[in-house]
Amino acid sequence: MKNLQKLIDVKSIVTLVLTVTFVILSVLGVISGDKFFEIYIMIISFYFGTQYQKNENDKDKSNSEKDNAQR
Repeated sequence: MKNLQKLIDVKSIVTLVLTVTFVILSVLGVISGDKFFEIYIMIISFYFGTQYQKNENDKDKSNSEKDNAQR
């Protein structure tokens, strides 16, 4: 259930909607394959970059709480 909650956060929804939108535009020939690739790489890089940063911040917070509890 928790994994489903993580999947349904705003960034995930935006990423999925943008991906589907640009796939449709590419298939219909509205944008070229090269442009699709550039846009898609930006979207995925942003998504995973923010996820990585969030995980790092959570680790730092957890480590700080453990250090404070040990003192």
